[in-house]
Amino acid sequence: QVQLVQSGGGLVQAGGSLRLSCAASGDTFRSHAMGWFRQAPGKDREFVAAIDWSGTDTFYALSVKGRFTVSRDNAKNTVDLQMDNLKPEDTAVYYCAAYQDGSYTTPRIAWGQGTRVTVSS
Repeated sequence: QVQLVQSGGGLVQAGGSLRLSCAASGDTFRSHAMGWFRQAPGKDREFVAAIDWSGTDTFYALSVKGRFTVSRDNAKNTVDLQMDNLKPEDTAVYYCAAYQDGSYTTPRIAWGQGTRVTVSS
């Protein structure tokens, strides 16, 4: 089963940018759609963005559309989340996830360890 290790995150002022990265182990990475989720204090985990196995089909939550960009490099087994024009309400722990197959409509089968993003006003 694919294993995910995240990097990036940190503290940034409102309007700033951060980039999260998620590295996957194994040689099946390109067969999985990938996603990003987040969980703010006291709230449920919510969907942020997803990308299909090829990188040609992406989907975003309305709250981040136009500000966040998800991308992947199947040669490096990585998926990134570029976050621009960050807002205080983006503060959360962010998780990457692998889907069962190449479509992000399938169940999630693996999670990264989470990385904290804090946006100050």
